[in-house]
Amino acid sequence: MSSSRRQMHLGAFFFGVGHHLAAWRHPDVDPGAASSIESLKAWTRIAEDAKFDAIFFADNVGMPGPPDEVVAKNALWYPLDPLITLAALSQSTTHIGLVATVSSTYLPPYHLARKYAALDQVSQGRSGWNLVTSGSDFEARSFGLDQQLAHAQRYARAHEYVKIVKGLWDSWEDDAFIHDKEANRFFDPARLHRVAHQGEHYKVHGALQTPRSPQGYPVLVQAGSSGDGQDLAAATAEVVFTAQQSAEAARAFYGGLKGRLPAHGRNADQLKILPGISPFVGRSQQEALEKFEQLQGLIDPVLGIGLLSTFLGNVDLRGYDIDGPFPQDLPVTEGWKSRQELFEGMARRENLSIRQLYEKVAGARGHWTLVGTAESIADQLEHWFSTGAADGFNVLAPTLPHGLKDFAELVIPELQRRGLFRTAYEGRTLREHLGLARPVHPGARHRPRAHR
Repeated sequence: MSSSRRQMHLGAFFFGVGHHLAAWRHPDVDPGAASSIESLKAWTRIAEDAKFDAIFFADNVGMPGPPDEVVAKNALWYPLDPLITLAALSQSTTHIGLVATVSSTYLPPYHLARKYAALDQVSQGRSGWNLVTSGSDFEARSFGLDQQLAHAQRYARAHEYVKIVKGLWDSWEDDAFIHDKEANRFFDPARLHRVAHQGEHYKVHGALQTPRSPQGYPVLVQAGSSGDGQDLAAATAEVVFTAQQSAEAARAFYGGLKGRLPAHGRNADQLKILPGISPFVGRSQQEALEKFEQLQGLIDPVLGIGLLSTFLGNVDLRGYDIDGPFPQDLPVTEGWKSRQELFEGMARRENLSIRQLYEKVAGARGHWTLVGTAESIADQLEHWFSTGAADGFNVLAPTLPHGLKDFAELVIPELQRRGLFRTAYEGRTLREHLGLARPVHPGARHRPRAHR
């Protein structure tokens, strides 16, 4: 049923067997499920039955470590290639969007453009690309570099990369393939637009073989919240994932990022901002708290310290007192700048020790953790949504599939009861779910149609 009231957008973020650092150690979790396509199909069905806008896969392109004894304590979060996985999942679903991370730093733009064009075709218009620039040295080493590129350089390259990819997605106008057997013309050459790009970082001359995709081009998603990340998002993104800890901070981010859009000829409705949430849902507050405390009790301190070290720029925290004051004057990272600022700010503001900080972020790596009943969680989400802090949320289930089922079966019906979330899909493409317009091909604006 259609609703004229503004409604939330919800993503289901699949991350190994759950976002909590100790998810794989939970007694009810199958540690190997994230490598099973049948498990992934089952999780996706939960999300589609609940009418989520999309599922979302993060990714990295390297193996953390050494030391391998430390790595062995952690789950492998991205065991399968996300694009191949989403192509498979597209065949067992009909409506839910399919979003995956691919780094602009380590894949040539032609390859990315072709892969996503194909995914949008085989899913009938449900694909989305989460653009990252890769912020870890272990990924750089997988590609022959000693360390990652500098933060500003990665984002400068990304601006150019997106321009090329969008040009490749516009290789063909929508009606280019005329299939005129009598005239022996498979396509209209006037509707082929080759890319001729020579910039500071890339040189690309050519076109995709793939016809223009059902969505025009896949939904562009971005997750960086640093200054460079926001500049890229304001220019290119249609969905932004962000980590925020309070409604006040989320409102400031929301207003600040949307305020950058007019400079790029865009309006506020052309960008959806979805903060991450990690919900521990119970039928009572006590039940929710018990679920939270059970996972917290399974955190290995070695992994907790390793998590902080990664997001703080590979700073070695092992020499510090784990229960002493949080270290001052840590070096500025070339990796995840916004997450470093978030973690350090949280530690200073709340006077947290190293142990207290990793316990606070282990559930969602800096995203907002909620512990409560469906009603209390819906109250908090509604407050953020109705006060200019979010257009919806990316749901980081603490464990999979259990945390996802809890949210789907308890929180979503409460949001639907309040008129805040759909009860049925009204479109078939991810753009339609998100209320985003299909891009008009640049060439189609300037010419009348050719005669067939």
